[in-house]
Amino acid sequence: MIIIKLGGSLINSAKGLVKEIIDHSDKCRDEILIVPGGSVFADTVRKIDASQEAAHWMAVLAMEQYAYYLADGTGAKLIDSLKIDCIGTYILLPYNLLKEKDELPHTWDVTSDTIAAWVAKQLDARFIKVTDVDGVYINGVLEKEIYAGELIGKETCVDRELPHFLIRNRMNCEIINGNCPGRLVNALAGNVSGTLIKG
Repeated sequence: MIIIKLGGSLINSAKGLVKEIIDHSDKCRDEILIVPGGSVFADTVRKIDASQEAAHWMAVLAMEQYAYYLADGTGAKLIDSLKIDCIGTYILLPYNLLKEKDELPHTWDVTSDTIAAWVAKQLDARFIKVTDVDGVYINGVLEKEIYAGELIGKETCVDRELPHFLIRNRMNCEIINGNCPGRLVNALAGNVSGTLIKG
């Protein structure tokens, strides 16, 4: 099982990436679950005056809006649970699942990054974050491999909670630039060009 967090920053190319994921899954017989980012829908939530509690659930619903967009015309299947019975590519509608298992803090420190990591933990799955940058930069230098603890307190391409979550659960996160042709497919095949965050 592979969990792919598909960043909202990739909205303009995201459907092509979903089709690449489906092609890989069909060819290699992998089970792949895409966890959508919040994209422009979550950006709207950030701009309004809502409590952290309300904003948390509104942002999760923003992920669902992006999920419907990603599924539209791509052939990926939308699901709202972690019960995956067949090989293929699925896109998670996370609201009902997170309402049922409400284990993450309700703050902007927790975004779809940590939610996707939580999903990967539930399924004991490989975790890949696909975004619009090459990986984690520290002082302007791209890190090929870095320990999660080194990210605590730093502004990077992952949310503030993710390093803590990876450490607590001894998990890794691979970061791939989805705007670079071929990188995602290569990563799915085990050839990662980006940053490996080690928990």
